[in-house]
Amino acid sequence: MQIPTSLFYDRSSAAMTSLSSKADALNAQISTGKRFTAPSQDSVAYQRLAGLARDTANDKAYAANLGTAESVLKQGDTSLSAMSDQLQNATVLVTQAKNGTLSALDRKAIGEQIAGIVASLTNIANAKDARGQPLFGGSDGAAAVATDGSYALASKPVTGIPIGDGQSVQANETAARIFTVGGKTNADGSVGGGTNTLAMLSAIATALQSDDFKASSLDTSLADISAASDQVSTVQASLGARAARVDLESSRLTDVAADREETRSGLEDTDATTTFIELQKTMTILSATQASFTKLSALSLFDYLR
Repeated sequence: MQIPTSLFYDRSSAAMTSLSSKADALNAQISTGKRFTAPSQDSVAYQRLAGLARDTANDKAYAANLGTAESVLKQGDTSLSAMSDQLQNATVLVTQAKNGTLSALDRKAIGEQIAGIVASLTNIANAKDARGQPLFGGSDGAAAVATDGSYALASKPVTGIPIGDGQSVQANETAARIFTVGGKTNADGSVGGGTNTLAMLSAIATALQSDDFKASSLDTSLADISAASDQVSTVQASLGARAARVDLESSRLTDVAADREETRSGLEDTDATTTFIELQKTMTILSATQASFTKLSALSLFDYLR
């Protein structure tokens, strides 16, 4: 069998070039830690990685929203606890005021204290949340409670915070839902009718400070304050349930992120041990090929005649 000299050199060159390219690729995989650097090297894996990257970016945005929702919910819970304390103080004060042995001066002092409770409740409601928005305000961004003496309450709920595909959570409640007893929820989520807790307490304070005070004006006051306190507790329980949901979703995202990272690593990351062994094998074959080429290319007719 005769092999043309040019064919011998071409085949040897192609073999060594292929082995050198493979060795370079394996070296690149070891140094970068990545199995491929271009889509053409593994189009299926590249498409899956693109999908994983997109999902990771979306979940990072959702995770940030969950953090915001958690912060607002915690602030809301703390504020509602403070409101409950204020209403408890109002109960104690009204109980004292109903005592017929109080002097007019003492009664008026209690009225001033209840007026102070109204002011405190208003200030708590009008606090800003972590986003700089009224904590218990409405969708229009206005204050939760009007401070012009009307005690008008923000009623229309704000849009929920997106926390997942097709999922959102309302991180706060409106002042109307907190301070309205016996109100009706409208189709748009706003609250109408009912008794305004702040106006009710203000009326009690005014009655106690009046020179024409009549004990009958306090007949329903304790029941009214109790109902107001129950309403605050109901809203607080609702926020607590949402906070639990946020915690569950945060845990789910953490688990999903770990699973996604494992999948990504399996598709993209280099198996250092396997790749190093393959590199050593390739280098051995390349060295053998080069040695064989050197010996074969040095042969001549006189070598066969010896």
